[in-house]
Amino acid sequence: MSESEAVRKTETIPQWKQEEVDELVDFIRSYSSVGIVGVAGIPSRQLQNMRRDLHGSAEVRMSRNTLVRRALEEVDEGHEQLSEFVNGQVALIGTDDNPFGLFQQLEASKTPAPINAGEIAPNDIVIPEGDTGVDPGPFVGELQQVGAEARIMDGSIQVTADSTVLEAGGEVSDELANVLGELGIEPKEVGLDLRSVYSEGVLFAPEELAIDVDEYRADVESAAAAARNLSVNASYPTARTAGTLLAKAAGQAKAVGLFAAIEDPELMPDLVAQADGQVRALAAQIDDDEALPEELRGVEAPAATEEAETEESSDEAETTDDTETDADTDTDDDEDDGDAGEGLGAMFD
Repeated sequence: MSESEAVRKTETIPQWKQEEVDELVDFIRSYSSVGIVGVAGIPSRQLQNMRRDLHGSAEVRMSRNTLVRRALEEVDEGHEQLSEFVNGQVALIGTDDNPFGLFQQLEASKTPAPINAGEIAPNDIVIPEGDTGVDPGPFVGELQQVGAEARIMDGSIQVTADSTVLEAGGEVSDELANVLGELGIEPKEVGLDLRSVYSEGVLFAPEELAIDVDEYRADVESAAAAARNLSVNASYPTARTAGTLLAKAAGQAKAVGLFAAIEDPELMPDLVAQADGQVRALAAQIDDDEALPEELRGVEAPAATEEAETEESSDEAETTDDTETDADTDTDDDEDDGDAGEGLGAMFD
């Protein structure tokens, strides 16, 4: 701290200034999130409308920059970090909402506005292709002078292609301001420009608050699905994965039982279906129908054996997605058991 700054901090300030600082300190301490917003270029009436729209969710407090800095330093709870953003035409904003919600609300409240000569273009200024609605006259020359591709067509002045007449960061000339005003083009947005927010011990920059809510939600859902898959594949039971793990274990146990041909009552329909498939496959290999029992003549080989289907379902159970997995294969097996049982059973009628 320089000597001159130390003198200014220790000198006695007028009573009205101290009262203003005390009010600002109370304002800062009364909200969980406090930020600095730029108010330059906002007409007084529009600023009042913005403050009214924020009523109930956020409050804007304007004061002299020197007093705002002094108040931030007197609070001395981390808010003094906001002092570096107190320059130009600014105001304090306080809310009990989270900083992300505040940023979204301020961005949504911004409205298009005309740009004046001498101002810096916040983004590329484009005059779009189409009919200007202006009768033929000197205005076509003004358009061409600022860089727009314009000509007289069908009794009016038309812009023949989208024309970038000023790039972001360029200064608006008198001629361009007049042309934009004539066309009703409002290339800038007017609103409270959030510079920084201090909330719960963290200083947030605007770019950190400018998140895509839909993309963020998708990322969270994707992370949840990946965590669930990890839990299932690692056989780590949780309330969300216990059902899937039990279904997976049941499927694997069934596959082992079928492979070992264990004569369990619950496996008998599948064993019979598996044997029937094997008999059908063998019968299809024999060209001489006379060598086959009458019941197996003309039998075609099944598309896939029950054993192959069981192994496939067992492999699929190794990886799962976020969709709940149930032992649906049991239902399919039951539907096929009837036909399989009749095919093998017909040999012993």
